Amino acid sequence: MIDKKEARLRRARATRARIALAKVNRLTVNRTNLHIYASVISADGGKVLVTASTMEAEVRNQLGVKGKGGNAGAAKLVGERIAKKARAAGIEQVAFDRAGFRFHGRVKALAEAAREAGLKF
Repeated sequence: MIDKKEARLRRARATRARIALAKVNRLTVNRTNLHIYASVISADGGKVLVTASTMEAEVRNQLGVKGKGGNAGAAKLVGERIAKKARAAGIEQVAFDRAGFRFHGRVKALAEAAREAGLKF
């Protein structure tokens, strides 16, 4: 019997295999109940180039109330931040890796905010 986490990771592997063939940097998302994390990972070597999350002090200050990192507003903030950091590092084009999570709610909010902030995927 396959559990929920194994099923998500299986879906993620299929996506990552397609992205690897394209040889493009990937914007990967991970979400927990309390936080959301985003990283841009290089196509060659898999090194983390830039990261953003609701754990960062600046993001937490913008969110105000402690423990409010698990909502769509927080995801939107992280999306804008990751796009800004990626553009500053000279990254314009990425492939979106939703890591097996469904494309709705917080994952969708992060992706749309990153697109609006100028990241192309």
